[in-house]
Amino acid sequence: MPADMTFLDLEDSVAPLEKVSARKKVVDAVRNLAWDDRVLCVRVNGWDTRWTYGDVIEVVGGSGERLDEVMLPKAQSAAEVVALDLLLTQVELNSGLPAGHIGIEAQIETARGLINVEEICAASPRLEAIVFGPADFAASIEMPVLTGGVQIDQYPGDHFHYVFSKILMAGRANGIQVIDGPFLKVRELELFRDYCNRAHVLGYDGKWAVHPAQIEPLNQLFTPTAEEFEKAHAILDALARAAAGEGRGAVMFEGAMIDEAIRKLAVQTVARGAAAGLGCPAPRRGGGEKGIPPITR
Repeated sequence: MPADMTFLDLEDSVAPLEKVSARKKVVDAVRNLAWDDRVLCVRVNGWDTRWTYGDVIEVVGGSGERLDEVMLPKAQSAAEVVALDLLLTQVELNSGLPAGHIGIEAQIETARGLINVEEICAASPRLEAIVFGPADFAASIEMPVLTGGVQIDQYPGDHFHYVFSKILMAGRANGIQVIDGPFLKVRELELFRDYCNRAHVLGYDGKWAVHPAQIEPLNQLFTPTAEEFEKAHAILDALARAAAGEGRGAVMFEGAMIDEAIRKLAVQTVARGAAAGLGCPAPRRGGGEKGIPPITR
């Protein structure tokens, strides 16, 4: 499956009586299945359970170098991330892994976690992503729904817009990826495309797929189109020529002013496209349109 990252779950999808035995299955999967070069992660149980330390010791200690990350669900405070960081350091030392080899992804799934999300995102240099968990969050704030991660028709707007924005700001301020969680109505792909577009438009880096059918729409949505990729390259080219040739930091491009702020957006688009395998486009004219004087400042 062409996903950028896969995580194996020890938390919500595993019944309590199977928690301990599931660890060996996860270790076997990490060591013996063909994972190509994707990011490989294991979601352990949260600190509010009795299984967290055993999950980390057995799974991280037994998986070897192929395991990239550990996901911490229901992160409530920076202290919980620090505790996981310290435990990972000891496991790495005792397992022959390089110090800092294992990254951390933290899930925001409770009201307290959202209140503390800024501190959580700054808690450890291991932290690579912050992830929103809509179903547990809805339960935490006692929202009257029975399905998580879907639109609520009775609410006149986006019921999670504040949550999305707060998590996004905390992640961006600390230079980590920001990921939306699952959409559980796996057979409603059109609704899925429409609903997950909100995360993309806000600036999220990606979203979970909980069914193989969701992967292709997500890859399409979060990958720049060929036209967007080409335009971003042309913007960078126009600004580079303007700066080198005439010392200008702003020019007209296809009817709009472009400057340093637009350059940053174009760099991000090019980086996302390159990561998705888009090649360098053919040269395209841009900047200094005929009849429109360049903007200077």
